[in-house]
Amino acid sequence: MTAIADASIRPGPQPRPAGPPSPAPEPFQELLRRVKAAGLVDPRPGYYTVKIAFNLVLLAAGWAALALVGNSWWVLAFAAYLGFAYTQTGFIGHDIGHRQVTRSRRAQDLLGLLHGNLLMGFSYGWWVGHHNKHHSNPNHLEKDSDITRRRAIFIPEQGPLRRGRAKQFIVRHQHVLFYPLLVTEGIGLRTESVKALLRRLPRLTRTEATLIGVHLTGYFGAVFYLLPVGKGIAFILTMNLLFGLYIGSVFAPNHKGMPIQLPGEDWDWLTRQVVTSRNIRSSYLTDFLYGGLNYQIEHHLFPAMPRKCLRRARPLTIAYCKEIGMPYHEVGVFRSYAEVVGHLYRTTKTYQRNLAAARDA
Repeated sequence: MTAIADASIRPGPQPRPAGPPSPAPEPFQELLRRVKAAGLVDPRPGYYTVKIAFNLVLLAAGWAALALVGNSWWVLAFAAYLGFAYTQTGFIGHDIGHRQVTRSRRAQDLLGLLHGNLLMGFSYGWWVGHHNKHHSNPNHLEKDSDITRRRAIFIPEQGPLRRGRAKQFIVRHQHVLFYPLLVTEGIGLRTESVKALLRRLPRLTRTEATLIGVHLTGYFGAVFYLLPVGKGIAFILTMNLLFGLYIGSVFAPNHKGMPIQLPGEDWDWLTRQVVTSRNIRSSYLTDFLYGGLNYQIEHHLFPAMPRKCLRRARPLTIAYCKEIGMPYHEVGVFRSYAEVVGHLYRTTKTYQRNLAAARDA
């Protein structure tokens, strides 16, 4: 395994150095054996039945309240509430896509289309393919789909690739703009969904397009039936921008500011998933608000593990990483965001210094 680059460029825990071949089992297989022995990888249909039913009640309550309040600026409060409820729907869609809810392909497609396309207006099929690329190569400079589509840079060498004044402006101020720009995350997901359908990428293209059409018709129809145009537009913007900020803020601390895998580097599965991920120290409230993604290390190691089992897998993973000398990075909520902003700041400042030095040479 190639050593990680300088910590000033890619801060975070370093992977264990490569050693001579060992007759012991491949490291991840031993951890997987322990987790399976604890019964933590089996689907939890009962848990998800309750979870899905409760979430549908949350959504229905938001729309019912909007209908009752009607033509009032109080509808913006319900827009914020629905932004929260739609993010929770997204978390369930995420679990469905990882086969945490059911191992049946047919049931998985049905639940995924319900949550992704019909309830949220996203392409479930596109998202699964996109997200699987990220899981296979988290924080890989060229293979991680969550890095390649970002406007920010994560190592200074990416700076020259952001061509144009607008992109360079974002790079120069990315540590300030990163979180405000997350409000556009929902818009970006919908845009990418439409592009994928136009390219006929998802497996269920016609069905997905039809369900997204039903969603958009029902969504805009309900909003503008219940509200005048001005309040309707304000409602839509508030709901979708807060949805983007919420879901983006949950995903941002997972890997940003952690070590980057460069092209040509060869890391084993355990190293690739653990050292590129950041856990957030948790309570049951944090588990709910983050949709279980606060256990990012465990989720990346065992993506099909039901959300409710991640908390129990955490001590097993910590103990095993300590046993083999693998770094395990876990911080508090506020520290996680500070680390992301600090990394973006150091990266852009290094890029600007390199640029200035090249001009002066």
